[in-house]
Amino acid sequence: MRTLIVFESMYGNTHAVADRIAEGMAGRGEVRVVTAADATEDLLAWADVVAVGGPTHAHGLTSSASRKGAREAAEKPGSGLTVDPDAEGPGLRDWFRTLGDGHGKGAAAFDTRFDGPAALTGRASRGIARRLRGHGFELLAEPESFLVDKHNLLVAGEAERALQWGGRLADAPAPAS
Repeated sequence: MRTLIVFESMYGNTHAVADRIAEGMAGRGEVRVVTAADATEDLLAWADVVAVGGPTHAHGLTSSASRKGAREAAEKPGSGLTVDPDAEGPGLRDWFRTLGDGHGKGAAAFDTRFDGPAALTGRASRGIARRLRGHGFELLAEPESFLVDKHNLLVAGEAERALQWGGRLADAPAPAS
């Protein structure tokens, strides 16, 4: 199985989760982790399964305005925030606008969001899953959230949970195409 993990990350948490998911899939086929900006049509054609994740901003996927706001927040003195070096380029919302037909390939959606009830924090993974289905992908797992704390750091245990989720995703039955 060849898996492509496509991510968008502003402060590095979703990037770290994507890398841990890939580690969890180790030994079960080839895995590539790329930003939305680097997720080309050729890579999508190469993949048997596509996992897509991004941070939750304003209850859903990032927008150009929320990405700008995240950069500005990191620039404030004493913020303690650092913009992920891979945060440049288009986000997932832009990437989905250019995405072609998934031809029934397997897919999964994940996000990072603040630790709290999803009704209050939102979940980008639900919008990602909806868009994947709309492009002809078949979901292999329910959308998953990985939590960050009020300091915008992954909550203890979330990196390990991402590793385990990657293993379960790798073991999921392939879609019947």
